[in-house]
Amino acid sequence: MGVNSVTLVGRAGRDPEVRYFESGSVVANLTMAVNRRSRDDEPDWFNLEIWGKQAQVAADYVKKGSLLGIVGSFKLDRWNDRNSGEERSKPVVRVDRLELLGSKRDNEAAAGGFGGNQASDEEIPF
Repeated sequence: MGVNSVTLVGRAGRDPEVRYFESGSVVANLTMAVNRRSRDDEPDWFNLEIWGKQAQVAADYVKKGSLLGIVGSFKLDRWNDRNSGEERSKPVVRVDRLELLGSKRDNEAAAGGFGGNQASDEEIPF
């Protein structure tokens, strides 16, 4: 038996990149910075992959700097480089559960100031 579980709390490093497929599926990719205990240390960066309804929530409400909590699993994406033909890989956290943790004020600040393109409390689906 094995366990592959990742739980992180941090801030979005950029706005999500969202792709929609003809099948109706949606995927959002973004990075997350997680601070270490010491303020002197650089944050750890993680690549996130979010599918389905959670991806749509990320697309609608997550902006660079948003405070997020995620639960997911670790995977290693592998591909062959188009130019060199070498095998490449990248660690990714596939998100099963996305929690928007910041307050409305935090989210407005992350969007670049008050009056940004933020959803009202009534528009958030949970």
